Amino acid sequence: MRVQPSRLQPGPPALKLPAPASWASAASPSPVSGPISASRGSAPDLCASSLAFLREGGRLVLHYRPGPAGGPPAQPGQSLLPVYTVLVGEPRPPCTYTLKEGLCVRSGSFGQAPEAVYIMVSAPGCECRRVQRGLFLRSPWLLLAPLLSPAVPQVTSPPCCLCPEGVHRFQWIRNLVPEFGVSSSHVRVLSSPAEFFELMKGQIRVAKRRVVMASLYLGTGPLEQELVDCLESTLEKSLQAKFPSNLKVSILLDFTRGSRGRKNSRTMLLPLLRRFPEQVRVSLFHTPHLRGLLRLLIPERFNETIGLQHIKVYLFDNSVILSGANLSDSYFTNRQDRYVFLQDCAEIADFFTELVDAVGDVSLQLQGDDTVQVVDGMVHPYKGDRAEYCKAANKRVMDVINSARTRQQMLHAQTFHSNSLLTQEDAAAAGDRRPAPDTWIYPLIQMKPFEIQIDEIVTETLLTEAERGAKVYLTTGYFNLTQAYMDLVLGTRAEYQILLASPEVNGFFGAKGVAGAIPAAYVHIERQFFSEVCSLGQQERVQLQEYWRRGWTFHAKGLWLYLAGSSLPCLTLIGSPNFGYRSVHRDLEAQIAIVTENQALQQQLHQEQEQLYLRSGVVSSATFEQPSRQVKLWVKMVTPLIKNFF
Repeated sequence: MRVQPSRLQPGPPALKLPAPASWASAASPSPVSGPISASRGSAPDLCASSLAFLREGGRLVLHYRPGPAGGPPAQPGQSLLPVYTVLVGEPRPPCTYTLKEGLCVRSGSFGQAPEAVYIMVSAPGCECRRVQRGLFLRSPWLLLAPLLSPAVPQVTSPPCCLCPEGVHRFQWIRNLVPEFGVSSSHVRVLSSPAEFFELMKGQIRVAKRRVVMASLYLGTGPLEQELVDCLESTLEKSLQAKFPSNLKVSILLDFTRGSRGRKNSRTMLLPLLRRFPEQVRVSLFHTPHLRGLLRLLIPERFNETIGLQHIKVYLFDNSVILSGANLSDSYFTNRQDRYVFLQDCAEIADFFTELVDAVGDVSLQLQGDDTVQVVDGMVHPYKGDRAEYCKAANKRVMDVINSARTRQQMLHAQTFHSNSLLTQEDAAAAGDRRPAPDTWIYPLIQMKPFEIQIDEIVTETLLTEAERGAKVYLTTGYFNLTQAYMDLVLGTRAEYQILLASPEVNGFFGAKGVAGAIPAAYVHIERQFFSEVCSLGQQERVQLQEYWRRGWTFHAKGLWLYLAGSSLPCLTLIGSPNFGYRSVHRDLEAQIAIVTENQALQQQLHQEQEQLYLRSGVVSSATFEQPSRQVKLWVKMVTPLIKNFF
């Protein structure tokens, strides 16, 4: 929600600070830094802190270090004091730097040199927001830091000091999550629901050690039963084999969605659980925010609006499918989504196994009699203390992320630098080195109920860093961007082509009752955003396109990033988030960032993007004049009140 100027107390005057003369012409990294000067009422610990910026061409890297003013800045990944938000940029548009989860995050880019740079720091809980095309509203807590020019150390050093800097420009992501370097030959982009379904069945049949499946729900039709039968057959073979394998099956679903109706996900899985109790685990995540009177009053069909388990990961031994697709018949036939298959990637499979286990441990465990129990020693998600439960869940999940990050750094050093005296050729001849990776996988986790916001940080940073000339293709089945994402799309210089569902391919189209009005609500949100694009005169830079395919629905989500001057994408995000309020604030989400230098894989990603966009039409003012786009008054009035729930 935007803040009205009348609601804010007057703050200290903003200082217009001249940008250094060398801003645009710096040929090599040139540092600038300075102590923070505080206005009245500012926090003491923030006053005794230092900010520093390293300028690399037009990009800024932020350093923040609690302690004596003028001290050395923090390195990315170093522990910090509580969260502070730093806004850096021209009067229009600004860029946002956010320090979250105790880490220093690099973001932001500028095209031409600005005449002035505004730096504003607000303490937690204080208002410092951007409104109306980059204007700033300031509270009495505002702090300003001038850009001076004493030297500061180089930052953003790689986890392994033996590796050269600048392998690729997105290495800052490994400051937050583990980095998995792989060969592009292990990555395959799938294109259709049928291909996704057949691959899953084939992988289940040959699994020997583990099958891990995380989804919103499991449907109850014949295709879903075929998948369950596949699991049962594989489990049976594992016991009858000459040398029985220790096959384990772990399934994570959402409690509310998986319990809906008399026949549901739970009843579909009970036969497996009863027949193979030592090998099968079914976990049902229940949001800690659905509790008490609220849990009793909200109807079954709408209780999932409070929060969900929304991660979609399908794992078979050492291979993983990341997708936005659920385990339901339409996702196997005529509901378009995205899917990527990571084949024989043991470290990535280990990470997602541990992640699903962690969420499973804080979830309810399905029993053979269709009851549920909590794991021994765990706080109950809706009967126990909410703060205590969320704290325990945060620790459980972050332990997985942090241990994997440390493990990957050590594995990298052992694999590529175990003997620095050996040449790469000698090592390759000896067979004790892996080929250098040309593709990097970064798992991005978003669990705001547990105060885990990694995906949000990385997505905002990617949108911020997209420079003039870059192209961002962003797609979502439910166009309901957060205010922060909308501001970045409208306030940065990259070109955007946003693909969304036309009303006829929206998953709620034709639904009974109130849910049937949801496609109209999305049309209303789309029209408001389109109007803002037009009012800013940015129709050439920001373009909306609607997907349409007869007899199909649309559920694809993610983005492809094309750097300036490139005809192929070097990065994609793929997984469960929809870039909306729910994805950021309510649900448990996971996706991966794939960064690749391999042209063949880049071509796969480009073809995936083209195939989706070819079935779309460009949105114009005439689009909203069509009879099917007329939104009833009551829908327009209700949408602002409920848009954060769907």
